[in-house]
Amino acid sequence: MISVHMRRKDSDPEQAALRIGEAAELLDVSVATLRRWEAEGQLRSVRSAGGQRTIALAEVERLRRRRSRADRARVTRSARNRFEGVVTRVERDKVAAVVEVLAGPHRIVSLVTREAVDDLGLRAGDEVVAVVKATNVMVELREQRHLRKRLRKRG
Repeated sequence: MISVHMRRKDSDPEQAALRIGEAAELLDVSVATLRRWEAEGQLRSVRSAGGQRTIALAEVERLRRRRSRADRARVTRSARNRFEGVVTRVERDKVAAVVEVLAGPHRIVSLVTREAVDDLGLRAGDEVVAVVKATNVMVELREQRHLRKRLRKRG
């Protein structure tokens, strides 16, 4: 349940405000996101007499409208790991293709269908966004065990 708080008893309804957690719920973002927006100057809030952050309903509505326009302008995805980069290599065979993307200090290698690469017309030098939506498991071998294994092969 979301409750509206008046800043002062004699305030008009246009001065109604929400606690930061309630505003976050209405905007479908985290409280941390609202605090970050406030620090970046994208959001205005005030402190209640008790020291709680409150956000005016008008401010919440402004953000809701802005987010609604932004959501219509882009495709939404659940993936959070998005890396803007440049394609550095594309290798195709009959069925699959390897696409390598350099994204800042990261080298991302993706195995995709050849059809997908052909449909996108991917070539080295293309600017792309690599979207990572999976977990990886890496296997490490302890150095001393690795040395023992090499010694066994020799002897």
